[in-house]
Amino acid sequence: MGAWDAVSGAADRFEPATVIDILAIAGLIYVVLLLLKGTTAMSLLRGIVIVVVGVVILVEVLELTVLRFVLRTSLPALLIAIPIIFQPEIRRFLERVGRTGRWPWPGRLLYDQTVDIVSDACINLSQDRHGALIVMERETGLEDYIDTGVKLDAATSTQLLESIFYPNSPLHDGAMIVKESLVMAAGCTLPLSDRIDREHPGLRHRAALGISERTDAVSVAVSEETGSISVAANGRIITRLDGPRLRAILRSLLTPAAEVDRPAGRRLPRLTR
Repeated sequence: MGAWDAVSGAADRFEPATVIDILAIAGLIYVVLLLLKGTTAMSLLRGIVIVVVGVVILVEVLELTVLRFVLRTSLPALLIAIPIIFQPEIRRFLERVGRTGRWPWPGRLLYDQTVDIVSDACINLSQDRHGALIVMERETGLEDYIDTGVKLDAATSTQLLESIFYPNSPLHDGAMIVKESLVMAAGCTLPLSDRIDREHPGLRHRAALGISERTDAVSVAVSEETGSISVAANGRIITRLDGPRLRAILRSLLTPAAEVDRPAGRRLPRLTR
């Protein structure tokens, strides 16, 4: 009778708001797992869950009073430690939430011409074995990185890009940041990726990967040693690009309308980690 009364009491307290509450929590958990998918934080989260579940089972089965007390008292410290441990993922999540849309409409038209300019400049720089690193801003603002370089606010042109990355020029060592049809700054400092690959171990490629891991920007790196052209976006990179492939990849990333115009049967190479 007591069990029936408990079930009846729970049914009486069940309201439509309860369903919304459950769905909201489930959706929040799903979004968190989706954001952590494919990152090192997922392995870390899995390890934390395994350890916590194992300790709780051990405490309940063996009735370890002291360990149970430690678990209860360490909960506040755990709530403080979680934001510290998952700071990059939390920051990336908040940055994505802050985006107003998939892509600003004015940028689609302005990047059509910029793609051709950047592609032509990178091809010429590659032939001359002049190193270069060009970052093109999308939805995430790059003001923090623009402030580290020399602000130019100049119209994008092939001649300008090639002159900036000419060897021994004052700004050739840093990164150039382009926004739509303007070169915002040159000689900028970018964060380096923690991943070191034998195929592209240089600082330019690590910086190209680093900015793509922290923002949604698209970066193009030209190797000074081999002349190889690489494109990094969304934490992934593809190397050894020729002119047509470089142009096609940049168009697919910066002008989404190009996806519709591309002939059927032609597929772009995938960006790989």
